[in-house]
Amino acid sequence: MRDLVVLFGGPSSERKVSVASGQNVASFLEQAEAWFWAAGGAIHRVERAALLSHARPFEEEFVPAGAAAYGSLQEALDDQRSRTLTFFLALHGTGGEDGTAQKLFEQRRIAFTGPGSDASAKAFDKEWAKRVAVAAGVPIAESVHLPRGDQATIGSALLGFLRRHGRVVAKPVAGGSSVGLHHVGSVADAQRAAAAIESSNDEYLAEVFVSGAELTVGVVDDDRGTRALPASEVRLEQGRAFDYEGKYLGKGTREITPAEVPDGVSRAAQKVALDAHRALGCEGYSRTDVICADRGPVFLEINTLPGLTRMSFIPQQLAAEGTPMKSFLDSQLALARHRRDRA
Repeated sequence: MRDLVVLFGGPSSERKVSVASGQNVASFLEQAEAWFWAAGGAIHRVERAALLSHARPFEEEFVPAGAAAYGSLQEALDDQRSRTLTFFLALHGTGGEDGTAQKLFEQRRIAFTGPGSDASAKAFDKEWAKRVAVAAGVPIAESVHLPRGDQATIGSALLGFLRRHGRVVAKPVAGGSSVGLHHVGSVADAQRAAAAIESSNDEYLAEVFVSGAELTVGVVDDDRGTRALPASEVRLEQGRAFDYEGKYLGKGTREITPAEVPDGVSRAAQKVALDAHRALGCEGYSRTDVICADRGPVFLEINTLPGLTRMSFIPQQLAAEGTPMKSFLDSQLALARHRRDRA
């Protein structure tokens, strides 16, 4: 009987990315079952072949065949058989990455991959993560919380911050995959961003735009200890931003692994990633985004369940290090079981 499940999907706007991560993970874990967490909350057991054959996952929703096996994730985990399973969490975004799902697993002492609920909750809230990081001596970019309200109220706050700094980035306090990201360099930009923020119903922050090389660094815990992977560099075409289309559809971006920066710059970015991972109490793996400014590396945010799609940074960095993807997945599953058994 199989004792391993790849859980993918979820209720967030990053569900499509999760499907792509689930596909890649399942392609290596041939013995695993595949469970799809639908947007409405139901859990579907799906054939691996149906998951692996789903085309254009970043653009097309995955639609499971047949009826749901469970009405909710809680119901699925309350099934007695689930207590004997190990879950690989190919989840991203709200519900799957913010500590909510992790707490359900912890309460039932069910093994799952990635950081625990406390670290996940802190890291998912960008403002909370920055407070923890700066307290640990990690340099951060200045930011302010944007007020809730109408477009004029949000726009006024954005413009005030813009006038002080010349260029800013507005992004959701919670969330990832560059969904809802706005680069603001003019009054018109601020007005457009304010209108989008008002309609989103999400909490937003505005952050100073920091100029420099854009690096992202994975950190892995395994039987060798905690280590930073080789950094990746993101280069943008003129006028482009590292948004959803750039990240997943390859429009206007180039990803370079290992990063083509001096060794000292790469090591400094790796130290920021390691320090943030440890300060937030992450266990398993994470990925930290860093800007390497003239004054040194600056922490932007940390992802506790970063993408594991074929094109994602963690698989790129593992390959650059010489670590097979299957070995990485097996080590994460072993760590999940060890954490369950020590609880």
